[in-house]
Amino acid sequence: MERLKRILSRVLFPGLAIVILCVCLTAVLLVYVFAFQQEDSFIAYPSYLFSAYTLVIACIWIAGEAGSAKKNLELRIRKIAVLDRCLTDIAFRTHVSLYLSLGINVLYAAMKMVSGVCYHSVWFGTLSVYYLLLALMRFSLLRQAGRSAFGQDLISEFRKYRLCGCMLLLMNIALSGVVILVIRKNEGFAYVGYLIYVMALYAFYTIITAAVNVIRYRKYNSPVMSAAKVISLAAALVSMLSLETAMLAQFQRKENPELFRKVMTGATGSGVCLIVLGMALYMILHATRQLRKLDGSQSHTKVSKETEENK
Repeated sequence: MERLKRILSRVLFPGLAIVILCVCLTAVLLVYVFAFQQEDSFIAYPSYLFSAYTLVIACIWIAGEAGSAKKNLELRIRKIAVLDRCLTDIAFRTHVSLYLSLGINVLYAAMKMVSGVCYHSVWFGTLSVYYLLLALMRFSLLRQAGRSAFGQDLISEFRKYRLCGCMLLLMNIALSGVVILVIRKNEGFAYVGYLIYVMALYAFYTIITAAVNVIRYRKYNSPVMSAAKVISLAAALVSMLSLETAMLAQFQRKENPELFRKVMTGATGSGVCLIVLGMALYMILHATRQLRKLDGSQSHTKVSKETEENK
């Protein structure tokens, strides 16, 4: 068994010199096979197998180097006190992300408001209202975070959590207005050149990260943390909707482009609105149930203390 492990280790981890040699030999073999039309010759299939093996050991080597680079980078980051605290202190990282998100939301809302006034666009004005509501929610969460540590004052945190759910309902009205405007007035985003691909990568990254964080941060038992991640998910959903309007405008179909655009935007917009509505209702109902439990437990504790004092 140990001998088999050593053989596999040598086969899969041959060292950098052999990896480079295999890559060069694979390139020569494949060029010979395809350039001289030798796909059916006796050397073709061994070349394919050897190229597959080369791909495997090259990927293993790259993954190992990437892991080493990640460890070195993490060690360097940990030497900087602020960055080290961001990596290790969840509460501090949540504070920082809330401050950054609040600043970005205010700036983005102001830009959309100015664009709406300059271009007489109700579309930009509605988006401005949406991002202002996001900023208000994040400001409310920051005020709560400044009063006590995350997870310490659950009653206050659940009240903020429920308030954010109520504000999400208002945001859903603004979001529904955005979808209706996109469909009726045929308005939307437009990006210059290849910028749309950059925005697509950013939108997919934010939606995946936000969805993962909503689930991950539930284990910290802090309603404020959970609310912050739900807000990020709501913002990411709007980014995806905005990306779709831009992509539909840039890559239009030749047949019935307006009809296709309206159907796709209406379907995606309705889905986003339903998701935001579901999150808002869950936050309101869940916070209300938890507050009733906490109020009941506090009342029971007070009665127990009064009974003991009377005795």
